[in-house]
Amino acid sequence: MSQRRRYCFELQVKPDRIEEYKERHAAVWPDMLRALKASGWHNYSLFMRPDGLLIGYVESDDLAAAQAAMAATEVNARWQAEMGEFFVDLDVAPDEGFVLLQEVFNLEDQLAALED
Repeated sequence: MSQRRRYCFELQVKPDRIEEYKERHAAVWPDMLRALKASGWHNYSLFMRPDGLLIGYVESDDLAAAQAAMAATEVNARWQAEMGEFFVDLDVAPDEGFVLLQEVFNLEDQLAALED
């Protein structure tokens, strides 16, 4: 069994759409939630600064495979079509246009290395 990797990404929500974006994510469609879980998205969270900078965190065995599995679902096509209008300078679906961030520190990884 492969070990889950951690991924972090960013997007920018349009300032005039921030409140609606938060409302939409307070009650994500049940079929979207189930599809995310089934396709390999684990411990998935979104965080937002007051200016709309959105930071996402997800764990997955293989993010590219998890994204491909979601892309094959009908519910994801509907969700991405609706969410695309919320973001600044995005010419593709939000789940294809986010910028991955490099992890530079993880406490558990460094503690585990001390025990080896």
